Amino acid sequence: MTPARLKPLAAVLALALAGCTLEPAYRRPAAPVPEASPSGPAYPRVAAAEPAPLPGWRDLFTDPKLKAVVDQALANNRDLRVAVANIQEARAQYQVQRSALLPQVNAQAAESFTHSPAAVQGVPGARAFDSHVYTAEVGFSAFELDLFGRIRSLTRAQQEQYFASEEARRTVQITLIAEVAGDFLTYGSDTAQLKIARDTQASGQASLDLTQKRLEGGIGTGLDVAQARTVVEQARVDVARLTTQVAQDKNALDLVVGAPVDAAALPDDVGAPVVRADALPAAIRSEVLLTRPDVVQAEDQLKAANANIGAARAAFFPSLTLTADGGVASTALSTLFRAGTGAWTFAPALTQPIFDFGKNRANLHLAKAQRDAAVATYEKSIQTAFREVADALAQRGTIDRQRAGEEALVDASTDAFNLAKARYERGADTYLNELIAQRSLYAAQQALVSTRLAAQTNLVTLYKALGGGAVS
Repeated sequence: MTPARLKPLAAVLALALAGCTLEPAYRRPAAPVPEASPSGPAYPRVAAAEPAPLPGWRDLFTDPKLKAVVDQALANNRDLRVAVANIQEARAQYQVQRSALLPQVNAQAAESFTHSPAAVQGVPGARAFDSHVYTAEVGFSAFELDLFGRIRSLTRAQQEQYFASEEARRTVQITLIAEVAGDFLTYGSDTAQLKIARDTQASGQASLDLTQKRLEGGIGTGLDVAQARTVVEQARVDVARLTTQVAQDKNALDLVVGAPVDAAALPDDVGAPVVRADALPAAIRSEVLLTRPDVVQAEDQLKAANANIGAARAAFFPSLTLTADGGVASTALSTLFRAGTGAWTFAPALTQPIFDFGKNRANLHLAKAQRDAAVATYEKSIQTAFREVADALAQRGTIDRQRAGEEALVDASTDAFNLAKARYERGADTYLNELIAQRSLYAAQQALVSTRLAAQTNLVTLYKALGGGAVS
């Protein structure tokens, strides 16, 4: 094809690539939640702070063991690998769709051999003859000029799906970090509970031995011995149960990490804080939730649905496709590239839908319905995020008071148990009061460990609910 003839074609292509689309103007739906987090007796009494980036998990977690386990999980967790693979898949699909915006140029060399018998030529005295045609061409076929933006809308929809897959990976990664921290803390809590049960069993066994000796000495009763045995047996049951629970906690941690966690990296207790409370806000504005990965993912999917409406609208309008090629043709291979063998073809085709029995209209209704569903999904994701943050803040507002009360209860129960034990050993009181005091101390110690776990996991939950900080 000559340069002079290529100029009009290039102009048409440029016009098509810069054309408009029929997508509706995108407007972010209003957030269906209050502007600020809830207030009341359960919540911290502070004003909502200005939106600020959250710290990364490396700055949020203070325990080196926990950081090492999270690093191991980020390297080995299979769910995260699936999320990364989904990004690669979405990127490839976007690139495939984007390629339709430009003509696919192909080179082709061909040979055709034709034998024509005399009987079909219709000329008296004609003889059969053979012919050869050799061609070498470069061109494109059935390239659609995107006059009404159908392909661009489909490309934009695929691009938004690609963006959504990246946000899905961020969601998986933040969830993974929170889950590892939660399993790590749970292992430490159950380990502490197991230690309390073992100490109680040993203490109860000592009391049982003493009570047995007092019975043998004629200053105790069989009731005292039976009551002392109840403490030992209850502690024995708890030791067995918690031994199983600790093993299961380790299995859960190994699964989420994606590889066995070394014993040296496991926690011994949950007494020392492993999460910085000062790094997380005590009240927020709801606009912060718009940057949460799952909310951004839902908005990306909404944008994709909006773009699909443009593609469905464009299907009502004519489509113009072009086929063009240029090269050389000859009846002899030896003369294929000689002067005078140039050949070209230019074949535009215009198609206008007339009767499709409602197909295009149904596709448009489908695209609009999918957009409406995406709006609802986006709004629901914001409501879910708001509820999760509100729940975490509600617990944060009361957990310190609860923990202080549990610590005071343990101190009081310890004093009561020591006094009751001393009175019994001096013969000034019955064993029943020591038994009651020992059970109360045991329950208070267990409750304190559970409350410390709740305080730590609350911060992890709040970090996740706020969308996490830097996750790399």
